[in-house]
Amino acid sequence: MKELDALLRDKVRMLGNALGNTIRNDLGEDTLAQIETIRKQAKRARTGDENERDKLLDLLKGLADDSLVPVVRGFNQFLNLANLAEQQHGISWRREDVGEESTDTMFPDLIKRLVEAGIEGEDLTSKVAAANVELVLTAHPTEVTRRTLIQKYDELSHLLQQRDDLHDEHPSLASIEERISRLINEIWHTDEIRKVRPTAVDEAKWGFAVIENSLWYAIPEMLRSMNIDLMERGAPALPLDAVPVRFSSWMGGDRDGNPNVTSTVTEEVLYLARWMAADLYLRDIEHLGSQLSMYAGTPEFKAKYPSHEPYRECLHGLRTRLENTREWAQANVDGEVCELKPLLDDAELVEPLQACYDSLVGSGLKSIADGDLLDTLRRCACFGLALVRLDVRQESTRHSAVLAEICDFYGWGDYLEWSEEKKQEFLLKELTSRRPLIPEFWEPSDEVAEVLATTRILAQPIGRGVSCYIISMASEPSDILSVALLLQASGVRHKLPVVPLFETLSDLEQSGPRMEKLWQVPWYREYSECRQQVMIGYSDSSKDAGQLAAVWAQYQAQEILSRVADEQGYSLRLFHGRGGTVGRGGGPAHRAILAQPPGSVRGGLRVTEQGEMIRFKFGLPEIAERNLKIYISAVLEANLLPPQAPVKEWRDTMSELAEVGVGSYRAMVRDNPDFVSYFRAATPEQELGKLSLGSRPARRRSGGGIETLRAIPWIFAWTQIRLMLPAWLGADSALEDQIQRGKLTTLRQMYCEWPFFRTYIDMLEMVLSKADTAIAGYYEALLVEPDMQPLGSLLRQRLGDVTTLVLQVKEQSELLEHNQSLQQSMQVRDPYTDPLHYLQAELLYRERQSADVVSTEVEKALMVTMAGIAAGMRNTG
Repeated sequence: MKELDALLRDKVRMLGNALGNTIRNDLGEDTLAQIETIRKQAKRARTGDENERDKLLDLLKGLADDSLVPVVRGFNQFLNLANLAEQQHGISWRREDVGEESTDTMFPDLIKRLVEAGIEGEDLTSKVAAANVELVLTAHPTEVTRRTLIQKYDELSHLLQQRDDLHDEHPSLASIEERISRLINEIWHTDEIRKVRPTAVDEAKWGFAVIENSLWYAIPEMLRSMNIDLMERGAPALPLDAVPVRFSSWMGGDRDGNPNVTSTVTEEVLYLARWMAADLYLRDIEHLGSQLSMYAGTPEFKAKYPSHEPYRECLHGLRTRLENTREWAQANVDGEVCELKPLLDDAELVEPLQACYDSLVGSGLKSIADGDLLDTLRRCACFGLALVRLDVRQESTRHSAVLAEICDFYGWGDYLEWSEEKKQEFLLKELTSRRPLIPEFWEPSDEVAEVLATTRILAQPIGRGVSCYIISMASEPSDILSVALLLQASGVRHKLPVVPLFETLSDLEQSGPRMEKLWQVPWYREYSECRQQVMIGYSDSSKDAGQLAAVWAQYQAQEILSRVADEQGYSLRLFHGRGGTVGRGGGPAHRAILAQPPGSVRGGLRVTEQGEMIRFKFGLPEIAERNLKIYISAVLEANLLPPQAPVKEWRDTMSELAEVGVGSYRAMVRDNPDFVSYFRAATPEQELGKLSLGSRPARRRSGGGIETLRAIPWIFAWTQIRLMLPAWLGADSALEDQIQRGKLTTLRQMYCEWPFFRTYIDMLEMVLSKADTAIAGYYEALLVEPDMQPLGSLLRQRLGDVTTLVLQVKEQSELLEHNQSLQQSMQVRDPYTDPLHYLQAELLYRERQSADVVSTEVEKALMVTMAGIAAGMRNTG
């Protein structure tokens, strides 16, 4: 195996030494020695020697309660620091593979290939500008790390970059390393476990912080870099208002199953976003005011601003308006009346900045215009005054309940019992009626009042900061028409996009016919202007049918939706509800996009980014710039250099795989009477509720089976014990069935020539590489009653089987044979994650066996093991 990059190894060593010194100074040499002894024994136990593992277990079982927290904290913090070093090293100009990694050259290489394909000049630039990527930041509760610590980790990253930038003998090097040590000391003495759950507003503020600290800088830098690549190929620079990528958010708008997101919360988040946008632009204006001191200007500009320093005069007026906007937003957050006139239209923000730019260019000062002023104009185009547009999401039955109460009040009948045809007839009649729908003297139920309070907010000027209204569990055209009616009745005068979300396997299979019915409704064609966004759910479909059947259903749904949209004359934009793990549709973005059906991203791409993946992919400006380019490059390539469509034999094989896969998955998850009990006994699923991850409850409702559990804790729990079941269960039976039928050659051909199947198999391989049957077996031995343990043995056997089958398809002798970087990454982490797993199992046992109150040390240590394992796995839910 290729050696780990020497510089990366040096960073990990330096951070580890600093952490060790911190632990020694805080708790003494004995505690540090204890942690180091466990680490070394864990490394020896990794050889597979049972005796060495027994020695490790003896060490862990011998820990006194007062030693538990220091030991697990030590391992947890090292894993966080190792992640940090890897992340920062990936953008360091001093790494060994700089310039060799495909992500570094992806965009310029694509531009070269497009030019060779005959797409050049203005045509090339216009296609890049129209890439139409929208990333939706979500608050799904998988970000284990506290915001306080994230800020310290970000500062550490900057210090590591400064350390890279200096030569070994530079006089500032010692000072930087001293600051690194001090920061690690601060981290060690900060509690890594949240004491209270973050509110929905807290989550939104965290999202704003990602923009403030990273994306605000990444966007203009990315566009500068792309301009250079375009102009080197003879194409003009991107227009000033070009926005190949935008951002939206679910934080404060996603109320589906989250009672903590109310109309009041949504309104507050919308005003807070305006406050933050105004504040960020004010910082830019202050800087530009000190920079644009020149007197030269066009006659038109100087006539409008007759000062000796006309640019400063122009910016002064904009500064005043932004200050008013910030004060207005704060007053509304505080529930106060503000008479100041805010900026509400993006054009009001852009106009004075554009005037400055045009005057500078007209005066021969283009190099000045193309400096920080251009960056601000780029930010205006991307973020606007809303900063990040908010999606509102609500479950379809909540809208039906509103209409049912209205119909009951007027004596019109039982809306819920009407046929789909009668519902549509009623809704279309009301949509064209001049009579108010909502009664003036009426006392709706609390739930109905809450839905209407939300739609009324969308009718306010602040409601323009909402990008769309998503309906989960949408099944019929009436679900979409009912939302359109409620928006209209509440006073929403702009045509807010209404987006159905298809989540379960049956919903995905019926998505095409259902949308075809809707698109044939004349009123809706006029309302939508023949433009439609449809959301494809990944996590719930995977939990419902297994990952294999779900990915094929998602693929086919995209195909049929694209075909029906073409037939109906609709411009379709698919919205992918992906997560950070394979079980939720996660994986490398570039390959995932190219694996979509040909033609399915013609209308652009909208995709969710959730939890800890937001921090990993967009937490630092340089990393954000790289990942944004990956998205843009992938969409351009998928549209302009599309892959070949799969042949019939491959499609038939995939359908057979999915049919066997879903049957096998459901036979275990739904039909095995011991499965749910085993899941709750073997994993920390029940204890996860104590980890204050996010504002959303872990369950849709109390009791019940896995159908009541959200997809994220479902996957999180299996990841904690390293069985990784949601990603592979069902695939074992499906692949074995095909191979027994003599189709191994076909599977290998599909892997080599079909991007969709190759991406699926590679993601499956990655998950299997993180699985560990010995660790999963230890949880079982300690936590599961003997009569249910045969089920665990079967699951671990099936895990081994699917590993063998994947290796057969890939023609490899070991997992990750061609992905040594991930192999190395996991090997570095194993001596730290293994003790956390074994300790977690022991702590779960102690907690569940204790008839008395569990000690605070055991309780906290258990929480830290969850955070540490999540850090070690790098993807949680």
